[in-house]
Amino acid sequence: MSHLLIKAQKLLERKLPFVLYSKPNETQIIGLFQKDNSLNYTEDFTEKGFVFAPFDGEKFILIPENSSEVLVENYERISDSDTSKLKDEISISDKENFENLVQKGIEAINSGEFQKVVLSRTETVSIENNDAILLFKKLLLNYPTAFKYCFFHPKVGLWIGATPEQLLKVNSNEIKTVALAGTQVFKEGEITWENKEKEEQQFVTDFIVENLSEFVSEQNNSEPYTFRAGNIVHIKTDISATLKDAKDLKKVLRILHPTPAVCGLPKKESKEFILKNEGYDREYYAGFLGELNKDFAKNENDNSDLFVNLRCMKLEDKTANLFIGCGITKDSNPEKEFFETVNKSKTMKKILA
Repeated sequence: MSHLLIKAQKLLERKLPFVLYSKPNETQIIGLFQKDNSLNYTEDFTEKGFVFAPFDGEKFILIPENSSEVLVENYERISDSDTSKLKDEISISDKENFENLVQKGIEAINSGEFQKVVLSRTETVSIENNDAILLFKKLLLNYPTAFKYCFFHPKVGLWIGATPEQLLKVNSNEIKTVALAGTQVFKEGEITWENKEKEEQQFVTDFIVENLSEFVSEQNNSEPYTFRAGNIVHIKTDISATLKDAKDLKKVLRILHPTPAVCGLPKKESKEFILKNEGYDREYYAGFLGELNKDFAKNENDNSDLFVNLRCMKLEDKTANLFIGCGITKDSNPEKEFFETVNKSKTMKKILA
């Protein structure tokens, strides 16, 4: 095992905070290892470090550069041919509960409360081997195009994930974000998008473009295209712009988070519906995470690289709590949406075998 992964294992045993992560299409692992167990938060997004933000709430956790050891290490990308031996054991009650939730969301859309809402559920999987460092290595092998991470803080918990969705990338005053929506299982030569999925993706694009306009100039958007993340594909639009004032980063993040892709549209009304009806605390699922004001691999300041915390799980004892959701519009089918969450769960189940 590498020096960096051994160090992470030791901090886990000593219950000290750390994060391991690897960026999409990169072959480097970066580790920030905090020197004490204090719980730090970002105040104004001018700090340097690794941020771990919840779906709801005002406090965004920070592993600060100035109180951490930072290590960067290359790894060899080897494809992992193993597939999950976990069977899809569908709980009838989970299926009914989620379909009822989706139906309630559709009714709220039809009554004019909002245009779209993203609803989610949890799934608890029993695992014999809850070695987080080993699971992180499996993420590296299986999901090269995703942002892979393992985050631990004794006052927060142990989280791992492989997310396909960028929230925001900042290079000095140049910013990049994406609109991502629609989901289906990848099948070679068989990808077609229904109007419901195209409409959902357009909602997300329009929201981002309109709300960023006050703070940016020279905004450019790509045409929507199909983007693959593991065994799942989405519709994606790339958005780039120039930030008028670097001090507005906090305001921009407040606009983008939570995105319509994990919350809904309009954001305020759909978020209220989620908090009132989902029946569980999302915690850090559908929050965001990543480098704040520092590219640690290149040792460059004023660069942020933030991702939406999707395809993630929280590890506790010998269980993995998976978080999975899908976008609901007026044309959604409750049963079909449930099976979309089943397909999404396979991303994380693949590494649990």
